[in-house]
Amino acid sequence: MELGQKLALLGRIEALYDAYAATLALACRRGCHSCCTRNVTLTTLEAYRLLEGLSPEVRGPLLARVDARAGASRFRPLITTNQLAELCLAGEEPPTEDADPAWGPCPLLTDAVCPVYPLRPFGCRSFVSGRNCGPIGCAEQTPLMVTVNTVFLQAIEHLDQAGCSGNFSDLLRVMAPAEARRAYRQGTLNCRSNGLIRNRPVRILMVPPEHHEPARPWVVQLQCLLRAAEPPGQP
Repeated sequence: MELGQKLALLGRIEALYDAYAATLALACRRGCHSCCTRNVTLTTLEAYRLLEGLSPEVRGPLLARVDARAGASRFRPLITTNQLAELCLAGEEPPTEDADPAWGPCPLLTDAVCPVYPLRPFGCRSFVSGRNCGPIGCAEQTPLMVTVNTVFLQAIEHLDQAGCSGNFSDLLRVMAPAEARRAYRQGTLNCRSNGLIRNRPVRILMVPPEHHEPARPWVVQLQCLLRAAEPPGQP
């Protein structure tokens, strides 16, 4: 699948998630930003869209802010969501990973507002909460919401299975040079040498038995979208 088609499909996946989120009673409003930490992760596909979607005049200052905070503590994942699913399937323990909201806000956050909101990755889009995060210090999500979010993360990783995942700041810095984005388009961006982790296709969806029925409408639609990402003739 060509990159343009992947980007279009990413947009359709996000639109489907927005339709799901519209069915929830959420406290999220413009200006509430407790969830906007430096611990967000994303895929190379999402980073590419974000960077290419900004004009050079806007992109330069924003990346300078990311560079200025490059030494700050942040969540740097050791495995992807689909790797986690594979470990769970095999009955193996995932590695211990640290992510502390106290490490600070997203380096792009400006006056409590996201300056790249229309281009934000799914990791930001899925930070929804039934209560204001500020007073309680964390998002309030039902187990079903966590399951649906996880399945969407798996789908986006599957869509970008030839790419990489990593921390928001790390990936933006890696893909900031035009040569890196060109390498991504050509399929030659090296994950390991850039401190990123290689994405994987979906092997199993992380949907517990109790969520099979309530999550089914969204899972079925996601599966239909993912079939569009498969090469012709592949089952």
